Amino acid sequence: MSSRLARSRARRRRRRARARIVALGVTVAAGGAFAVAGSLLHPAGPPTTASPRQVTTPAAVEAVVETTVRSETKAASAAKASGPSKFTDEKATAYFRSRWKDGTAKRVRDIRTTGRYLRIYTNLPESAGNSKTAITLCKRGLEYLAEQGERNPVVFVQAKYGGNGNPVLANILGPDDDDCRVTHPKPR
Repeated sequence: MSSRLARSRARRRRRRARARIVALGVTVAAGGAFAVAGSLLHPAGPPTTASPRQVTTPAAVEAVVETTVRSETKAASAAKASGPSKFTDEKATAYFRSRWKDGTAKRVRDIRTTGRYLRIYTNLPESAGNSKTAITLCKRGLEYLAEQGERNPVVFVQAKYGGNGNPVLANILGPDDDDCRVTHPKPR
């Protein structure tokens, strides 16, 4: 039984190899046909202009266009994530800018409020979790929400945009949480 199975495997391999060879032959023949057709349509001879022309292939043009588009979209997404957006809370931003003018306040890039949630986006690195700056910003966010009359405040201080999005550096998760250090809710 195993010898029969081995023979059938060998046959399949030979068929696949033949198919690959045929596909390669068809590709080479098509390339040759294009080369011959191109030389018949464009007779050989020196260029009529005195200045040398740069010849670009369609693949080279596509690669340049694709690289340019990709770099523009990366720059646009980084700009979107690093500064104010259409969701920016202007009132909170003005509050932070007028109240504090120290180095910690300069780290703030955007402030967004959704209901009782306050998100403070910074230019701090992802490694600054529970840092003095992050905790100070969290406490300031808590003060802002208290002045706004929020009884159950939730504050997130987030790092600059990177491979993991905007990681949380410090947070307050409601009235039971009294420490700005990053906490995780207990599973239910």
